Amino acid sequence: MKRKKFFGYIRVSTVKQGEHGVSLQEQRDAILRYASRAEIEIVEWFEEKETAAKRGRPIFNAMLRLLRLAKADGVIIHKIDRGARNLRDWADLVELIDQGIEVHAAAENLDLHSRGGRLTADIQAVVAADYIRNLREEIRKGFYGRLKQGLYPLPAPLGYVDGGKGKPKTVDPVRGPLLRRTFELYATSRLNLDTLTEEAERIGLRNRNGKPVGRSALGLILNNPFYIGLIRIRRTQETFSGSHEPLIGKVLFDRVQDILHGRTNQKIQQHDFLFRRLLTCKTCGRVLTGELQKRHVYYRCHGRSCRGTSVREECVEKELLRALLPLNLSDRECRYLQAKLAAKSTELVRARDARVESLRLSLERSRDRLARLTDAFVDGAVDKDMYEERKGSLLMERKDLEAQKTALDENPGGISEMLSEVFELAEHVYLRYKLDAPENKRLLLQRVTSNRWVEGKSVGFTLSIPFREIANRGENSNGAPYRNSFRTLDQLIDRLAEWFTRNPKVVNPAACGEPYQGGRDLMAGEGEKLAA
Repeated sequence: MKRKKFFGYIRVSTVKQGEHGVSLQEQRDAILRYASRAEIEIVEWFEEKETAAKRGRPIFNAMLRLLRLAKADGVIIHKIDRGARNLRDWADLVELIDQGIEVHAAAENLDLHSRGGRLTADIQAVVAADYIRNLREEIRKGFYGRLKQGLYPLPAPLGYVDGGKGKPKTVDPVRGPLLRRTFELYATSRLNLDTLTEEAERIGLRNRNGKPVGRSALGLILNNPFYIGLIRIRRTQETFSGSHEPLIGKVLFDRVQDILHGRTNQKIQQHDFLFRRLLTCKTCGRVLTGELQKRHVYYRCHGRSCRGTSVREECVEKELLRALLPLNLSDRECRYLQAKLAAKSTELVRARDARVESLRLSLERSRDRLARLTDAFVDGAVDKDMYEERKGSLLMERKDLEAQKTALDENPGGISEMLSEVFELAEHVYLRYKLDAPENKRLLLQRVTSNRWVEGKSVGFTLSIPFREIANRGENSNGAPYRNSFRTLDQLIDRLAEWFTRNPKVVNPAACGEPYQGGRDLMAGEGEKLAA
């Protein structure tokens, strides 16, 4: 009697399950014993390490195609649930049986060609599918339960390490600082993703396989709010508050997002012009492009309606120096300001404490709003998309408030120090700019100005707060100068103290945490001669 030729199909859900539990070898042995008793020849084995809970198993589907082409008389599987745990795949197997192709289960005494055997197998398939649905639901509950506790139930992202089951992720002592430095480098806006990838490799950043981090991976990292303490599930766009330690501050993260979404097509610069990417067209808002023409640098707008917008670098620098000149503080003013700050230190600390209390109340209100939003979602008053959008906004708002409160908590005398730093920078700022290296000039320009525009041949600069207040220190609210300059300086301190109290996390937008360092050493020697 001619022996029938069958396929053998064995499956485990994961590679790990293949090594432990019902292994592939145990299934193979059971099928071989069954085939020997039934006088069946196994002509080909199909081995798969894939879950049967959903469709799309490549090896299983390839086997079905061969069976439909009559490449074998049938197939032997270990159990019904080894072949299919979803009803669609089971329906495919039933269709093969109806076409005369034999399907046998080695560990189950079932005649799948009889009515009773088919009914029993159908029931087993339905039970297996229900088991998977229940298992999936329980896993989902556990997954979201962890998220609501602020725990990330997936492998730690680069820069963090797993702290253990039920514990928050902890900062990787090696990769964490390197990743923080990568954020800071990109925030300078001097690098695009291509050059950042090269720089990250140079400073030693590697993934868990010891290989350099690729460009696409860096893009995902820079967009991931996990590094500021939030957990975002990419597939569903749901956001949760994390209990892990933030790697970077929200101000730095926001700076990186502005660059990513506003300048995603940055070009690698062939010339490092002084005002590169710092000037915008007042008409169309485009960034002006630097060009070298006849030994002169020109900044032009290439918008169709702005062809006449072009200015030489010398003209830009001339207008910039004119804008910086009112910032210079005399020695007399500096001495008075420092003495006044020392005298007002207690008052500034009280103002800081009041702001801390205000931020604490704002955080409580934010938590209440989030709780009300969640109740509205549970009651069906808002749909899921609107809920996730508002929840994400509230969590970001809380991060802003927490960043401000942390900045004040960590530095009780911070307002006085911030004011001292600003006054120190404003002192002889005109001279500092003239004597500094080009890169420090760019940092200084970005620190003291908030808007730099060109219209036709005209150039304009808007000083950023608090430097705008310093430049206008000789005017009162009515625009007329005070006769007593000390009275003017008193009001200047009051206005800036109030502003810094409400904006404690002020970061250099050029370097995002890298303070301006130029000019100080140059104030001696040649600087003193120029000042004289």
